[in-house]
Amino acid sequence: MASAPAAAQHGDSGLQPERTDLAWSRTTLAMVAAAAVFLRWLPHHGWFVGTLVGGAIVTALAINFTQKRRFRRAVRGINQESMPPNIGSTAAVAASVVILAALGIYTVLFLPLQP
Repeated sequence: MASAPAAAQHGDSGLQPERTDLAWSRTTLAMVAAAAVFLRWLPHHGWFVGTLVGGAIVTALAINFTQKRRFRRAVRGINQESMPPNIGSTAAVAASVVILAALGIYTVLFLPLQP
């Protein structure tokens, strides 16, 4: 059996990096689900909904592509017993969700329904 890379080993019995990794995976899934909901709006509200779908998919892809880097950073932080909070990724996802929510509200309240 091959051993795991040194960066993936840590002494946290609570498996904190793995739990955090799963939380980011659930966030990715939630963004894909939001994109699916926005797709249902497409026939009713027109082309503008494509920006909502695109925004949700881009956010999901960004989370997915940076997930390994965040995991390695968490393992390194545990091994060094010092880890600053991941403010950048969290703020970016929060901003994306707020923007998508605002655009979704705008779409439902102000865009005319397509015939």
